[in-house]
Amino acid sequence: MNPLLKRLQPYPFERLRQLHAGITPNPAFRPISLGIGEPKHATPELIKTALNASLSGLASYPATAGEPKLRQAMADWLQRRYSLALDPLTQILPVNGSREALFALAQTVIDPTRDGATVVCPNPFYQIYEGAALLAGTKIWFAPSDPARNFAVDWAAVPQAVWAKTQLLFVCSPGNPTGAVMGLDEWKLLFELSDQYGFVIASDECYSEIYFRDEPPLGSLQAAAQLGRQDFKNLIALTSLSKRSNVPGLRSGFVAGDAALIKPFLLYRTYHGSAMSPVVQSASIAAWNDEQHVLDNRALYRAKFAQVTPLLAAVMDVALPDAGFYLWAGIPERFHGDDAAFSCELLGFYNVVVLPGSYLARDAQGHNPGAGRIRMALVAETAECVEAAQRIVQFIQST
Repeated sequence: MNPLLKRLQPYPFERLRQLHAGITPNPAFRPISLGIGEPKHATPELIKTALNASLSGLASYPATAGEPKLRQAMADWLQRRYSLALDPLTQILPVNGSREALFALAQTVIDPTRDGATVVCPNPFYQIYEGAALLAGTKIWFAPSDPARNFAVDWAAVPQAVWAKTQLLFVCSPGNPTGAVMGLDEWKLLFELSDQYGFVIASDECYSEIYFRDEPPLGSLQAAAQLGRQDFKNLIALTSLSKRSNVPGLRSGFVAGDAALIKPFLLYRTYHGSAMSPVVQSASIAAWNDEQHVLDNRALYRAKFAQVTPLLAAVMDVALPDAGFYLWAGIPERFHGDDAAFSCELLGFYNVVVLPGSYLARDAQGHNPGAGRIRMALVAETAECVEAAQRIVQFIQST
């Protein structure tokens, strides 16, 4: 067996299952889960229609590079969303969701034979970043988040000696679980560091279309273009239809950026067997070409967060995020920072599942930045999320 598999830690939801294994939820309440970030809004009919109309594609082997129409639809979306003109043949590649692409990209760009090979990762973070780095044979340095800046990552806290060994940097903006969005100054710093030390930046932007400000989140490619980096050197952006279009089961997204990275990534994926089904490609074209369902979806989240956030803010340290569909909340002082205990008691008394924040982070630089917080995924319909919030308020007030 690959010895690197022993370095992997249990996934947060497996840890949560084990944590809750001995708990009997209060049967007086129907179960509500805010644990997993799986979109629950209805899948748009136009995507279902495109799927049904393209079933003949099941009789064909797909090309790893994807159909030209699909890559053009992705390029057109980048133009509409970010005012970017990318070459669909050399700078864009379809992937089976951002999760598998994040993992595969690390295997493509990392050279574990280099002394001290390192991946820099935000903390807290999406767990695939860690698994991808560990199975690529590297070390991981966790960059801390700053509570004073809505838990934005403090990139300046990463020592120069770490950057000197870094081969890959994972960025998540809007962030999971914090919802923080990076500004142009932060991108400028990372681009300068990448130029100085030669590392690749993988920018995970799967929450980019769920936001609460009037201005949409700045994208990495957009930031690069604004800074005159039209070749997107050492930069790959990853996005997905899962959250944007409520199709997590479709497993469809794309990567875009530096053509010099896209080319070897395509080679890797050709051997890995990562071609997207022709049926999924057809549905994806329909999704990327339509924006009305995205506007409707965003409106649902905005209305939901407008109702839920004030309820919880009355009893917890929580605020409206910049973007995404999570609330990142501090638990009451009586729990002494034990977010796992809070999760257990809430399930036992009120049958609501929330994810302990410490499960989404690692002990680094002397502490776990997720300790004492919980992540709540407001993915269900508004009424269910409001009911869950009301139960959480009752739970906190009753104790």
